[in-house]
Amino acid sequence: MSVRSLCLLVGVLLAGLTGCSHHHGSYEHAKGDYYWGKASQDVSGLVEKHVKNPETVKQVNVVMGEMIAEIKSAREQHRQFHRVLYELNANYSAAPEEFTKILDELNNSRMRSSAKILGLRFKMKALLTAEEWTALSEELKRYGSRYYGKGAEGAPAHQ
Repeated sequence: MSVRSLCLLVGVLLAGLTGCSHHHGSYEHAKGDYYWGKASQDVSGLVEKHVKNPETVKQVNVVMGEMIAEIKSAREQHRQFHRVLYELNANYSAAPEEFTKILDELNNSRMRSSAKILGLRFKMKALLTAEEWTALSEELKRYGSRYYGKGAEGAPAHQ
């Protein structure tokens, strides 16, 4: 899987499969959990479709679950950083350094999360044959195009 395919995979999991997970009310939280669960089921189905060994299917699904959990965590951290930025923005006397500090923390958090997801990508790749990897990658690309439009060949333009 190329970096481009990895970006697509992460993009699919982040945006396409979690479109409504950003709400904060209890009903909306449950709705977001539904979408995360649906994403997990959909991806698990794709793994089962393309991976022949049942033990490998289980292992790959565990890694995918770890990826989804990391993506959920990263999204929540991202929202928290943005809440702090909104509060700073409302503070007339906030200094530029305060904004820079939060932006640095946000970027560092993104890098940590990206590195973890990248490590999980290689862990998953090690479990699969080249043929399984290619088939699963292509299927995920098609699956992601449902969320990014018919021309989705790589990562979404907004990322």
